[in-house]
Amino acid sequence: MWPFEGFLFVHITTGAVGLLLFWIPVLGKKGSATHRKVGTWYSRLMLVTASMAIGMASTTLLAPIATHPKQVALNWPQSRIEGIFGWMMLYLAIMTIHLVWHGVATIRNKKQHLANRHWANVGLNLFTIFAALVCAYRGWLIDETLMMGFSLVGVASGLTNLWFIYTDEPSRIMYQLEHVKSIVGSGISVYTAFMAFGFVRLNPGHALNPKMWSIPLAVGLVIIIYQQMRIRLAYWRTRSAAARVPSKA
Repeated sequence: MWPFEGFLFVHITTGAVGLLLFWIPVLGKKGSATHRKVGTWYSRLMLVTASMAIGMASTTLLAPIATHPKQVALNWPQSRIEGIFGWMMLYLAIMTIHLVWHGVATIRNKKQHLANRHWANVGLNLFTIFAALVCAYRGWLIDETLMMGFSLVGVASGLTNLWFIYTDEPSRIMYQLEHVKSIVGSGISVYTAFMAFGFVRLNPGHALNPKMWSIPLAVGLVIIIYQQMRIRLAYWRTRSAAARVPSKA
């Protein structure tokens, strides 16, 4: 189907560039002009990439046999094609948009926290939780553990984001911690899709190999933990230094 192939072409192009740019803010100096500029382009490319994934998932649900002939040749039942490449891809795309959106909003709104409670921001988190539950339900219908397991990530992400949004007075570093969690999380989501769904093209029989799904998650969690610990240590050192300075009479 040409619509599916068109979505796929843009998805791969913007996703590949975005995932290369991902490492510049992660490894570079935080808060620098390069960090902000490259981070902005990364966010834009991820939104386009995820939007194309929504198109791919939608065309899959409309015509699963026509869009995935390789899986048909491997005797995949239609329900499984719809589940993995339809409902699960749709959920991952929505979650990616929600992570990028939240990651950008936390920095933009750090001086006006109430702006995080905009209906679009809150609604996107609720929609992500709903999409995760739909993915889990569809996975349960076809006995696909992978779909049910990955749905927990979306539920946890949506709930923790809402907890931050409705915290009355977050500490100064909470904005940084949320930014790191969400932006790196979006990278995990897209790298997971590239490692898993992209692997389908090379070796369709091992498309659901747990190793292909676990590598981006493991690497991403290490990055999040390291960066958040770095932020916390810097904050504690600043507070300790301020506490040692004698106050002027």
